[in-house]
Amino acid sequence: MTTAPPRPDSPYLSYVYAYPHKTAYRPLSERPPLRELWAGESQHALSLYLHIPFCEVRCGFCNLFTRIGSPEGLTTAYLDALDRQAGAVRAALDEGARFALAAFGGGTPTYLTAGELERLCDITEQRMGADLRAIPLSVEASPATSTTDRLEVLAARGTTRLSLGVQSLDDAEARSAVRPQKRAEVEAALGRIRAAGFPVLNIDLIYGIDGQTEASWLRSLDAALAWRPEELYLYPLYVRPLTGLARRGEQESRSAWDARRLALYRSGRDHLFAHGYQQVSMRMFRRASSPQAGASEYACQTDGMVGLGCGARSYTSQLHYSFDYAVNATQVRGIIDDYVATEDFHRAEVGHWMGGEEPRRRHLVQSLLQAEGMPLADYRARFSSSPAEDFPAELTGFAERGWLADDPEQLRLTPEGLAHSDAVGPMLFSPEIRALMAAYEAK
Repeated sequence: MTTAPPRPDSPYLSYVYAYPHKTAYRPLSERPPLRELWAGESQHALSLYLHIPFCEVRCGFCNLFTRIGSPEGLTTAYLDALDRQAGAVRAALDEGARFALAAFGGGTPTYLTAGELERLCDITEQRMGADLRAIPLSVEASPATSTTDRLEVLAARGTTRLSLGVQSLDDAEARSAVRPQKRAEVEAALGRIRAAGFPVLNIDLIYGIDGQTEASWLRSLDAALAWRPEELYLYPLYVRPLTGLARRGEQESRSAWDARRLALYRSGRDHLFAHGYQQVSMRMFRRASSPQAGASEYACQTDGMVGLGCGARSYTSQLHYSFDYAVNATQVRGIIDDYVATEDFHRAEVGHWMGGEEPRRRHLVQSLLQAEGMPLADYRARFSSSPAEDFPAELTGFAERGWLADDPEQLRLTPEGLAHSDAVGPMLFSPEIRALMAAYEAK
């Protein structure tokens, strides 16, 4: 079934937050109707994701699909299009379709005004039928847009998890990452968020920033820990094409940077362990006994994902689909303008058909990158085979590196394997997906 995976030359090949990656998507010549795609799919516990592609600034490391600022009327026109798309998508689902969780991402959803956030929640509830007060709702925010009026709307509408993109509480590191913020502004935003009473606060931090030391990294972590966040995400810095940091050029050798990122990861991980946090994945840490009020990394990738917005993905068992993808500011603006002008959202436009071995690979990627791993019995029940039978080359390679735990019932990574999650994930990509990603022209 499989060929030998590429041998990694770095622990940091790629952050695998979805499989396959959007760079493997291609225009769908047949443009299948959504009703046909969702017919026969399990719809009793769907995930719902709404994408808001606006930010107040673009950080130097950011390669997200997002536009900086918006001309007069664009956010209104975008919400109008989102409303039209929601109507088309809901009509394609079964009458009895139900949502188990929801998330607003971006971009920065809190770029929208308080009134616009009310409308976003109305679209979610009235158009899609998701009861936001009865299911977990996770919302991403930035310090500058976490204003009291916005937070009050989100809290009143049922937000259970507020994720704040901080990246560093050290002003010098924030400047180095080309993130224009001051620690005082972040602390003020955290105060407003805690006052709003969200059950779960998540704080995103980045390690590997130019000039960052273990001491400065731990100081930043301690500043975040002072707010007792229920969750923390620790992200290794990547410098991706078409971003501000990529234009600045390399600051140190790749091998030295890899070694520094690994050392910072380990010190951060151990620091969180000492403060009562449990590891969920390489990036995610949860305070012991804290509520699980938001969509986990695993849940975000399961079949039955309904995505709304020009950067959102949708997942059925047969097809992953979305709209076009770009990083370049001009290209992003063009895609958003096309989305806003669209009247008919009844068909899938861009995506990848999940045939052959891809569902097995995806299941393995989803599960193995979680700290708890994957029950082997679950895999056999779904596919009538074992991972060792389906992917001997990959798993043998992981075992030889000491990345697999000796567990007869669970396929899971060792602590060293978890540290190398960004190599493990890409090594599980199929040759077809690797070829599609390699052929993708960044724009």
